[in-house]
Amino acid sequence: MPGHCSDVRLPTQVRVAIVHYWLLGMRGGEKVVEALCRIFPDADIFTLFYDPEKISSTLRSHRVTASFLNPLRKHYRSLLPLMPYALESFDLRGYDLVISSESGPAKGVLTGSSTRHVCYCHTPMRYLWDLYPAYLHEWTRSRLKRFAMAPLASWLRLWDYASAARVDDFVANSENVRRRIRKTYRRESTVVHPPVDVESFRCERAEDYFLIVSELVAYKRLDTAVRCFAKSGRRLRIAGDGPEFARLRKLAAPNIEFCGRVSDEELRKLYARCRAFLMPGEEDFGMTIVEAMASGKPVIALGRGGVLEIVPPEAAFLYDAPEDASLETAVKKFEASHVSSDVLQSAARRFSPAEFDRKMREVIYRNE
Repeated sequence: MPGHCSDVRLPTQVRVAIVHYWLLGMRGGEKVVEALCRIFPDADIFTLFYDPEKISSTLRSHRVTASFLNPLRKHYRSLLPLMPYALESFDLRGYDLVISSESGPAKGVLTGSSTRHVCYCHTPMRYLWDLYPAYLHEWTRSRLKRFAMAPLASWLRLWDYASAARVDDFVANSENVRRRIRKTYRRESTVVHPPVDVESFRCERAEDYFLIVSELVAYKRLDTAVRCFAKSGRRLRIAGDGPEFARLRKLAAPNIEFCGRVSDEELRKLYARCRAFLMPGEEDFGMTIVEAMASGKPVIALGRGGVLEIVPPEAAFLYDAPEDASLETAVKKFEASHVSSDVLQSAARRFSPAEFDRKMREVIYRNE
């Protein structure tokens, strides 16, 4: 498989399409799309599912084309088998540059022979590849669903692997994902870390609570933190929602507060006043880790994935196994230590929007 720059050259006046898996909220992937839109203010956006009320004004200001699946967006998690067909139905004729933003199947769009296709990969689809055994044997409770998943997942893996050949250049959001792209697609990639608006975060005097900011899904392993803190009695606040909410609520104690989705300002306040930030699951990169660092807060995390690239060793309280006792040990280690907020905020500046802009332009125009 090719691992070098595309031979497709961009004209002086570039017509750009940005393809993102879905626009149903403003999480890390959508913030990357925002940054791409700032680089290409006239770009058109294509997406499987679109809810304009849940995205930023920056994204709404662009022409957004949603797929034929959009009327079913409330059930988007169940529509994976139809997503390849929806992506291949987009008409991308006339675009000189297509940038796909991928952690679902966004790179599967069809482009012309003269179109440059750059894929910014947050991760190959983890529920088809490295996390598939856990989904099949641990997190899928229905026998019938497990039985149906096996042949479907096998077909989707074949399509996903084949669709990687449609990409001219891969960009990985971290060294962690770069290795995963090589393992999954046998393709090389350039690392460009996601942008974080680090200057918008602030550090305030810590109050008596720890913080998690996450979608409530099984692979984030939030149950580990909920059980650990329910047992210890330390205060924990969790910002975010998702399908695991009901199960996590049953595991919780009164010292654990579920904040749901919060505004940007409320989120900055939660970061600014927490004692430390928790990341109990493995993240491909971890933009929330950078946000916590920009707020001058230490990080307690499972020692796998993107956190190893982001947090200075003296400010990271890592544990090896996704187990309650291991997390408790890391929390106690944090409580016996002191970390300078200046060190954390300085390290966070490596992930500024300006750095993302500069590095993405280098990738896109390096053949020119």
